[in-house]
Amino acid sequence: MSKKSWIRALCALAVLGLIAAACGDDDSDDGGATTVTEAPATTAAPEPDPEPAPEPEPAEEPEPAEEPEPAAEPEPAEEPADEEMAEDAMSLAGLCPDPLVIQTDWFPESEHGALYQMVGADYVIDADNQTTTGSLMVGDVDTGIDIEIRAGGPAIGFASGSTHIYVDENITLAYVSIDQSIIRNEETPTLSVAAPLEKNPQIIQWDPETHPDINTIADIGEAGLTVNVFAGGTFIDVFVNEGVLSADQIDPSYDGAPSRFISEGGAIAQQGFASESPYSYETVYEEWGKPIAFELIHDAGLRIYSQTLSIRTGDLDSLRPCLERFVPIVQQSVVDFVTDPARANAIIVDAVETIDSFWVYPPALADFSVQAQKDYGLVGNGPDDTVANMDEDRIAEVIAKIIAAGFDVDPSMQPSDIITNEFIDESIGF
Repeated sequence: MSKKSWIRALCALAVLGLIAAACGDDDSDDGGATTVTEAPATTAAPEPDPEPAPEPEPAEEPEPAEEPEPAAEPEPAEEPADEEMAEDAMSLAGLCPDPLVIQTDWFPESEHGALYQMVGADYVIDADNQTTTGSLMVGDVDTGIDIEIRAGGPAIGFASGSTHIYVDENITLAYVSIDQSIIRNEETPTLSVAAPLEKNPQIIQWDPETHPDINTIADIGEAGLTVNVFAGGTFIDVFVNEGVLSADQIDPSYDGAPSRFISEGGAIAQQGFASESPYSYETVYEEWGKPIAFELIHDAGLRIYSQTLSIRTGDLDSLRPCLERFVPIVQQSVVDFVTDPARANAIIVDAVETIDSFWVYPPALADFSVQAQKDYGLVGNGPDDTVANMDEDRIAEVIAKIIAAGFDVDPSMQPSDIITNEFIDESIGF
């Protein structure tokens, strides 16, 4: 081989060696990339995975979403809606006559406090007609109609509520004593729907100085004292029939004034009211100016409900939508008045002063009346937890006593003929 050919052969071999080396290096680098780079990549990839996996925690933001605070925030907004619904539930507009006229049995007095509790600040007193009229309110809520309270007694010729409600058909409800409802049921039938007073405040009074041995109405009967009363009072006939009093003792000429009792120096006994007479005779009537003694007619055995709010029996169906809302309002007014009587008493005193008759009713007497109503149980729940409802057994007893006294009453009469508790809300009471 020539020198030149050998050199060429060596060069070729050298080139082949370089190529082989180059190829070998490339294989080695690729292997390193697979082993060193891909292994970390495979190991590192799971580490980021846990972070995305916990990311459901932000996704667990359902918790904030489920939190009552944001979801409950509408509740404050619901309060006005609830208040509005409550006000709607007390609305009498379109359900009751407007004004709602109520006939009472005497001059304005605190025994009528539940009625005056409902009178709004816009009230007007008509001295000539002896009425008090204003918006019918439940606390601060206007029911949408007016209430008109009419004085009774001398203002209507001493007519009973059960009679007068048929004289003037503008009267929606009248104060009717249960005994009158029983006796007049055939001629002028009335239905009592609420009894604001639990006990009749009527009394028979006497002078404890002149008659120190008298403690009860029965004692008056035994002593033979003259008893001056309003004409037509049922309790007198019942007491005479039962022998508590005798017929020759009764003088039915009483007109509500104190003059005869005072002028005779307490020699006679006289009809009165536990919630008024003790205060008036000791404080208002200066010519007398000393205590009197008395017994409630209720405690002497005739447990009538006096001053019940009553309708004409035939009006029941037409007045039902009104009574369903109005009677619970009356119940609440009884409770509200006894709890805080100041505002209603002020209206009562104002009405008496404006009417300006012989009837005197200073603020102190109004306060005394409320206290006496509480002290003697004239207001209260009765044997249950409800105010202004009526006990049928008690009424059945009164019916029996009145029939026994000789009144012309249907012997088959039932309490349900003259009273109903249909509209009473049993949850309202003291």
